[in-house]
Amino acid sequence: MRTLVIVRSLKIGGMERVAVNLADAFAEAGHESHLMVYRKREKGLAPEHPDVKIHVFPLRWIQRLTGLGLLIELISRLLLNPLIRRSHFVWTGFLGGYLLKAWLWRFERQHGRLDRIIFRGLGTFELVWSYRDDRARFVMENNLPIQETSWKQKLFARCLFPGKHLVAVSRGVADNIRLSLEQWNVRPASLSIIVNPCPVARIRQRMQEDEPALPSQPYIVNVARLVTQKDHDLLLRAYASANPRELLVIVGDGALRETLQKKAKSLGVAEKVLFVGQRDNPYPWMRHARLFVLSSIVEGMGIVLTEALACGTPVISVDCPGGIREVLKGDLENAIAEHSEEGLAEKIRHCLQGPKPVVNDAWLQDFLPCKVVEHFLEHQHACSNFKNQC
Repeated sequence: MRTLVIVRSLKIGGMERVAVNLADAFAEAGHESHLMVYRKREKGLAPEHPDVKIHVFPLRWIQRLTGLGLLIELISRLLLNPLIRRSHFVWTGFLGGYLLKAWLWRFERQHGRLDRIIFRGLGTFELVWSYRDDRARFVMENNLPIQETSWKQKLFARCLFPGKHLVAVSRGVADNIRLSLEQWNVRPASLSIIVNPCPVARIRQRMQEDEPALPSQPYIVNVARLVTQKDHDLLLRAYASANPRELLVIVGDGALRETLQKKAKSLGVAEKVLFVGQRDNPYPWMRHARLFVLSSIVEGMGIVLTEALACGTPVISVDCPGGIREVLKGDLENAIAEHSEEGLAEKIRHCLQGPKPVVNDAWLQDFLPCKVVEHFLEHQHACSNFKNQC
């Protein structure tokens, strides 16, 4: 089959990494796989499978070149968006959808008809929200703001979701979407659950690459952007409270780095906390860690948990909304900590007792790329009726 994965960019991030993994998975399964981005960075992620074809659709510049798109953008930025905050996509995305349709028409004349089109992330398809096609699947990575019931939120929802085949990455995200859309009186074509793929074999190859910056002494690790959602403040407080002999290594970067470094200093653990920045290959850091810790406020699925397990590293996570229970189920339920400083600290202390436990590969079976590919290419959705969710 011929597939196209669409993602906003290939910057280094969890959603972008999953998009690349999915494009690779289609190619590995023997399908013709294409990956399209709105902008391509000189430094960023790239597919590893040689048969994945990358395409760039410079949406913003094409919109401006139409003349009408430039006028809409100016009116939005100068008038409409200041009046209705975060509404820029509403005014520009209508035209964006028609421009995407034209781009896909040219694409299919050259490469043939697509069997499946997959948009990864809300930020990807809000820029082309008027585009609709029965072959398209719109993947929701995170929860919607269910507490917001204003006319503005209803406007946004009625642009984005009616008549579309939505895919949630976890049962928690699906439940949130269902409740949100019912509250806003919006009906999609369908809502299904397909987890993010974890390319276990590829991760195990990359985790063996040399990483000279690795600490020489035992450490626990967190891999995440330094943003509010990941709640590194809680992680630092719990780490200081647990006071383990192991270092804490934080892999990732973001606007909160300086704030978090000051927090570590105020807690008296600055000498034991290493902020190593963003890494193209985080897997050696996961592999050699004694423990992987997730402290997020909300987590769509928690793909880093499966990646750490693929590296053979035990994991723990605070109990947060979203999909961490999609990963931490069965034997792994004991890896879930109470969402508090004391609860996470106690779980860290408990999990560092004794030797490093052995990770069971059976825990990763649901996330193998071949299974995810099968779900995306099925013609019938597991949740074809919005009112009868699985």
